[in-house]
Amino acid sequence: MTLHLIVGGMRSGKSAQAQRLAAASGCEVVVIATALAADDEMRARIARHRADRPAHWRSVDLPHAPLALASAVEAESRAGRCLLIDCLTLWITQVLAPPPGHAPLDAQAEVQALLAALPRCAGPVIAVGNEIGLGVVPMDAVSRRVVDVQGRLHQQLAAQADRVSLMVAGLPVAVKGPAA
Repeated sequence: MTLHLIVGGMRSGKSAQAQRLAAASGCEVVVIATALAADDEMRARIARHRADRPAHWRSVDLPHAPLALASAVEAESRAGRCLLIDCLTLWITQVLAPPPGHAPLDAQAEVQALLAALPRCAGPVIAVGNEIGLGVVPMDAVSRRVVDVQGRLHQQLAAQADRVSLMVAGLPVAVKGPAA
C-alpha cells in the first residue's frame, strides 16, 4: 500500500490533482465519496465532481453510519485498484456536525478505524483533505472541534503516508516524498 495525502485550501486543485494521480496509477480507480447530499447546493457539488471524473471510475457514496469510511476502505481495497478518498474534511465535519436528521458519530473511533484500515490496503490510496488550520480560530465550539480533529487526522495520516502534497493555486508542493 502506498498512501498519498493531498491537502490544500478550498479551490486549490486538490481533487483535480488526486484525479490526475489516480488516472496515472495504471490501476482501476474507485472513488470513495464522503459528502452527504443533504441540500441542493451539495447535490450540485457532488454532480460536478462526478462529471469531472472518468465515467468508468466507480464511486462509492458513504452512508452516514458508524465506521462507514474504514469499512469502505477495507471492502474496496484490492491489488491493482487505487482508492481515491474525497474528502476527509467533509467526512470529519459530517461525523461531528452532521446534516439534520443524522446523529453525530464518535470521531475518535472513526479516525482510529480509518488509521487501522489504511495500512492493510493492497493498492494505492490517495486521500484529499482541506488544510483548514491556517486561518482564524473559529468562533463556535463545534467548528473549533472540527478544526482540531481534522488537524490531528492530517498529522496522523501524514505520518503514515509515503507522500504528502500541499496544493497551492493548482500547483502541488511536495511536503513529504517525491514531488507530485
